[in-house]
Amino acid sequence: MNGIALACTCVLGLLLFVLGLSVTVVRSRVGLLSGYAPEPDLLLTKLVRAHGNTAEYAAFFAALFLYLGAQNPPHWQLWCMAGAMACRLLLVVSLVAWPTMSKPNPARAIGALGTYVFGAALCIALLVGR
Repeated sequence: MNGIALACTCVLGLLLFVLGLSVTVVRSRVGLLSGYAPEPDLLLTKLVRAHGNTAEYAAFFAALFLYLGAQNPPHWQLWCMAGAMACRLLLVVSLVAWPTMSKPNPARAIGALGTYVFGAALCIALLVGR
């Protein structure tokens, strides 16, 4: 198993669970045990969206990373894994750190676009076998 594939999988898993814990902590602080307020500038709203978005992608990326990582991947695939992980981290930062989610920001656009590009490249790698 490739160490980079394992590290990228680990980071995505930690990101998912840290975000889940953060949502729980903020929920208990604000006294809202279910759902979230629709205001796009509230911390709870941002954390719920960041956690949900991460949950949408982390499992599939983990499967790609682990499968391809077990096949002695070429360097370009390792770069795609690292790029995908970095884009997922950037997307979370762009959701949580920006003042509001109601306006676009460049970090969010780069994180989303990178997720799509690196994800598609890894899927193609899976399809063609190299």
